[in-house]
Amino acid sequence: MKYLFTFAAFALLSISTRAQHSLEKKWETEASLKTPESVLFDGGNKVLYVANIDGEGGAKDGKGSIGKVGLDGKVIATDWVPGLQAPKGMALVKNTLWVADIDELVAIDIKRAKIIKHVKIDGATFLNDVAADSKGTVYVTDSHQKQLWKVENDKPSLVLENLKGPNGVLVHNGSIHILDNGTLYRVDKDRQLEKLADGMDGSTDGLENVQGNEFIVSCWTGVIYYVNGDGTTQVLIDGREQKINSADIGYDAKNKIVYVPTFFKNNVVAYQLK
Repeated sequence: MKYLFTFAAFALLSISTRAQHSLEKKWETEASLKTPESVLFDGGNKVLYVANIDGEGGAKDGKGSIGKVGLDGKVIATDWVPGLQAPKGMALVKNTLWVADIDELVAIDIKRAKIIKHVKIDGATFLNDVAADSKGTVYVTDSHQKQLWKVENDKPSLVLENLKGPNGVLVHNGSIHILDNGTLYRVDKDRQLEKLADGMDGSTDGLENVQGNEFIVSCWTGVIYYVNGDGTTQVLIDGREQKINSADIGYDAKNKIVYVPTFFKNNVVAYQLK
């Protein structure tokens, strides 16, 4: 009995001492963006890149663009780089911005604000999030085909298939991390999935690392979670009732600022992570 009491007391102490986090609103842009699906923080150039779908998520209508927003919340250019279809996730490799655009990755020279390359992914129908590793290898999820691809030297190859609905992807500590229908996984060297956290809203979208094995996860429906190192989760924001979406987030790790694209609300909101 004494042992059981001690164990229960320890469990309660662990729960009570686990850090509780919150998001405190800093600013929001004007609603001049065009169905913003993704935000990418570029600390070197002190700007945010915003992927504007401007229409249907799978439509090849040529209306999509990349916008640019200042770190003060001022929209620098809504259509900084036009000529895309329905752009979503982004990753920066040196001066090249890689963007998922339905069935191809589009490379943009950020110094010239110009599209310089298109890399077609065979069979892709809904490319979604993008990540890059330290060597410049680019990873992209296909949510409809339920796959993860990588691109090395402009050549695509399949990494994972038969997933449920993959979206957010991140390279952290040399390992691929992926969100798949409410669950966060780490991909091991044998391409096996190690579950890190589950039970989140099935529309898991953006994925950012905070520290160690702690992450922030956004869900398209409007929920943002803090994922603790032990796999437990805490809801930071829940905009489902108000129908305020939270798509593919950006993150300033140094200053702990989360940038949230609101999709149908046509703006980006910045939050201080506490």
